[in-house]
Amino acid sequence: MSMIASLKGRLGLPAIGAPLFIISVPDLVVAQCTGGVIGAMPSLNARPAEQFEEWVLEIKDRLAAHDARHPDRPAAPFAINLIVHRSNDRWEQDLGICVKHRVPIVITSLGARPEVNQAVHSFGGFVLHDVINQRFAHSAIDKGADGLVLVAAGAGGHAGALSPFGLLQETRAWFDGPIALSGAIARGASILAAEAMGADFAYIGSAFIATEEARAVPPQKQMIVDCGAEDIIYTNLITGVHGNYLKPSLRNAGLDPEALPQSDPTAMDFGSGDRKRRWKDIWGSGQGIGAVDAVVPAAALVARLRREYHAARARLVAGSPLLNPAWEGVAALEAAAE
Repeated sequence: MSMIASLKGRLGLPAIGAPLFIISVPDLVVAQCTGGVIGAMPSLNARPAEQFEEWVLEIKDRLAAHDARHPDRPAAPFAINLIVHRSNDRWEQDLGICVKHRVPIVITSLGARPEVNQAVHSFGGFVLHDVINQRFAHSAIDKGADGLVLVAAGAGGHAGALSPFGLLQETRAWFDGPIALSGAIARGASILAAEAMGADFAYIGSAFIATEEARAVPPQKQMIVDCGAEDIIYTNLITGVHGNYLKPSLRNAGLDPEALPQSDPTAMDFGSGDRKRRWKDIWGSGQGIGAVDAVVPAAALVARLRREYHAARARLVAGSPLLNPAWEGVAALEAAAE
């Protein structure tokens, strides 16, 4: 069974709550899944490493309890994000937990590994790999990933620099499998737009930072509420990989957002050590946060997205007042001739 077929009747919206480093925890994942979107978290958010298995079991138990109470409205499945970069000394251990407990969806980042795909496929799970360009996309599919997360310009965290229009249309030209699109998506109309462009899912992260269940400190949540697209800067200084960050958090750390140095990419380190992180108070965010005006429960955010999505669909069905209906007949003739 394909991933898309396995999700039939399980989603209230074609969306994935992106795994947010530090911020995504079981409370948020469960709220996302019971609200009708795929919830996700990085395995590295569980520290010490032994906590990861406890969290996976907790999520599974809570979702099963929800399904028992609501058989007509089952929860969406959850996903675990594995950082498979060589500096992450936990990835094999965390993969073992995913296999042991049959995590339905695994999202891999910073390296495509055939052995990860094979392990997840061994129990019927699916793998999405996040990419920022066509080279990485082809590599991921060639190595056995089921689908792709296209991390386009404007996305939070480790984002790419390509337009979502360009990145998605070029990928759809050769790949017909599952695609999630990331990049400043924080409104229901944007979810519909991602679908119209050819994506199967919208990949939504930054808007979930300002939710009650998110493990973000109150000043970080408030900064999301207060800021907009122009308050985001793209830099590789923080981790060695280019990403989008909130300018006020950089200023609070004594840095000038307009004069940041370049980082050495070889300095990337996703190890599990407890050493103090120099940049722990510098906060990632995408450009879609202008749509966030309050800290709310995750269920309320998903409900708002769902209302907006259906309202946008209704507007499209009604049609644009700018269009001449005569052209509809011409389009039908052209389609028949192809």
